[in-house]
Amino acid sequence: MQDLMSISLNMNDNLYLSFLWHMHQPYYKDPFKGTYILPWVRLHGTKDYLDMVTILDEYPRVKQNFNLVPSLLEQLIDYVDNDARDEFLNVTLKDPSELSHGELVFILENFFLANWHTMIKPFPRYNELLQKRGYSVNKEGLSRTVRYFSHQDIRDLQTLFNLVWIDPYFRENDRGLKELTQKGSNFTEDEKHYVIKKQFEILRAIIPKYKEVYERGQIELSVSPFYHPILPLLYDTNSAIVSSPGIKLPSRRFSAPEDVEAQVRMGLEFFESIFGKRPSGLWPSEGSISEEVIRILTRLGIRWCASDEEVLGRSIGAVLRDQSGRLKEPSLLYRPYYFEEMSLIFRDHRLSDLIGFVYSGWRVEEAVEDLISQLREVHRRRDGRPYLVSIIMDGENAWEYYPNDGRDFLNALYSKISSEEWIETITISEYLDRFAEIWKDQRLNKIVPGSWINANFNVWIGHEEDNLAWDHLKEARDELVRFERENSEVDTSSAWKLIYIAEGSDWNWWYGDEHVSETQEEFDELFRANLIGVYRLIGKEPPSSLLIPILREERAVESSIAIKGFITPKLDGHVSSYFEWLHAASIDVSRSGGSMHKTETLIERVYYGFDRDNLYIRLDGKTPMSEYLSQFVVIVKFIQPDSVKFMVKKEEKDYSSSDLRFGIGQVLEIAIPFSFLGVKENDEIGFIILLGKADSPDEVIERIPLRGHIKVTVPGPYFEAIMWQV
Repeated sequence: MQDLMSISLNMNDNLYLSFLWHMHQPYYKDPFKGTYILPWVRLHGTKDYLDMVTILDEYPRVKQNFNLVPSLLEQLIDYVDNDARDEFLNVTLKDPSELSHGELVFILENFFLANWHTMIKPFPRYNELLQKRGYSVNKEGLSRTVRYFSHQDIRDLQTLFNLVWIDPYFRENDRGLKELTQKGSNFTEDEKHYVIKKQFEILRAIIPKYKEVYERGQIELSVSPFYHPILPLLYDTNSAIVSSPGIKLPSRRFSAPEDVEAQVRMGLEFFESIFGKRPSGLWPSEGSISEEVIRILTRLGIRWCASDEEVLGRSIGAVLRDQSGRLKEPSLLYRPYYFEEMSLIFRDHRLSDLIGFVYSGWRVEEAVEDLISQLREVHRRRDGRPYLVSIIMDGENAWEYYPNDGRDFLNALYSKISSEEWIETITISEYLDRFAEIWKDQRLNKIVPGSWINANFNVWIGHEEDNLAWDHLKEARDELVRFERENSEVDTSSAWKLIYIAEGSDWNWWYGDEHVSETQEEFDELFRANLIGVYRLIGKEPPSSLLIPILREERAVESSIAIKGFITPKLDGHVSSYFEWLHAASIDVSRSGGSMHKTETLIERVYYGFDRDNLYIRLDGKTPMSEYLSQFVVIVKFIQPDSVKFMVKKEEKDYSSSDLRFGIGQVLEIAIPFSFLGVKENDEIGFIILLGKADSPDEVIERIPLRGHIKVTVPGPYFEAIMWQV
């Protein structure tokens, strides 16, 4: 057996380079509709996942690591095996002549969600359609603009949106796709459907290709906890204090070590069911680790996991780089460490971010030469031991910023690496197999909890929105645990799945001030929908607070016309006089909308106002409200005070009681006494209006407002006098 010195001398000419591409998508399925709200699993599936592993066929010397998140794999399988659909696909498959006005607006709003510089402008017709729509978007403007788009315009847009999300490699190597790319416009329905057919062929090839390359040993596959939670925060939200003293925590401490174990165990078992064996390694979501989490991972049989160099620096009490960004002591970063029985690898933050965020704007040759020169500098500074440089980054989102989806860059990089004898790409497990003994004494006495972003958790906790999301999650989980304790015979697995989904990191990624997305409203709605689903599965009424967006700017809806004075309308279902609702506030419901929702509404406008004793609400429909209420019920649900709601049915045309008075006719007029709500002068009340099916009121057809709630302050006796002075 070779001694350690012999191994070291034999290998001291090589620099070992480990790429780990993290492939991840959150869980986009609406728990009530059963369809995917956003299309990113399908579209990144056709643009990023298959080509990233297929390219390695051309470079047998290049070894890689891929981290596959189970929530991504589950959705890929759903598309391939269960004919799953997303809302973008549904409107793509329709002939433009069959699309409703709302669906047409949806297409104009969402079918330019691609990098304009690298994915839209190279296609003249696509760029022409973008210019025709305009570069800025608002619902009211799109509703008018759609009139200027012909059926051929829409068909071209449907086709091009899906075509550009197919990787250029597949567009070039499939005869039909190549012809469509060259054609560029005036697509037929058959040609549009051909693009979708090819998308699904690519999706079906992804997992088998990873299996093939995995089995031949050119790649190592690792896993993440199933729904990508931030494990240290799942273990205990108070762990955020260690890396960010003074951070404002949620009002309710969340601590669920058993969920950490469940998320990891589910991920391992799911991975094994697909690839035939358990992985050795795990990329903890966002590189987030803590001592407690590492111990759980060790107990579950994980051999190695990875994090960021800044977490390492805090854990060993060292500043790793000087002010210029140069590593002070390369040996501190480019080696594995051990915490108890776990091997820990720390990513080179600088090199990873150069590929992820910088090189896309460089000429390919310059970018590759810069990266190689930096690796050459590491090689020059080695101390005789086998250094491991770990480049760990997102394997999907960076490439849309590169020309040709990054393929030119990767071809040039892999070609250069293959020609440089002093660089050896290696999988992480292979490196540990060969060199673990050399580094066995490199032990960490402690781990400071942190992630790859600033070595803390501030993206996911601390902001008002983040903390509110944690409070909602805590409340729903506690309710499920109570129900389970009292109903041990009931299968609660479906409810737990929704809890685990809601524990994912992606929801809080978009809460707070750190990140902005065109679809963050959809993320907000999906997060709350999963928690609402928990309550419904166990037969509990969801808290009204879950009906309010967590996104701060969307909580209370401002009316287009403010309350100007008292009103006391006659509740007969008709606007008896011009002055009856003159001083009320109003919201134009027909102008609301969102990319997840239709823009046509049954209710056109809502008026609301008050006198000293009552809140008044009026609903105007596109047709008389008396006709609507033969099919629907109207529910007024209060957010403040919580859990108070009224239902208006059409069993009687006019109804009166001490609780509620209303009249149904051309409009619906409602009066609710403040005394019944238990509120007093200057109290704030908040409410929403739901339109539900008459035979199934819980099946909501329309929500007013679409997001947020209507807010009213209970007036005092001098309200009108004050208003006259304003």
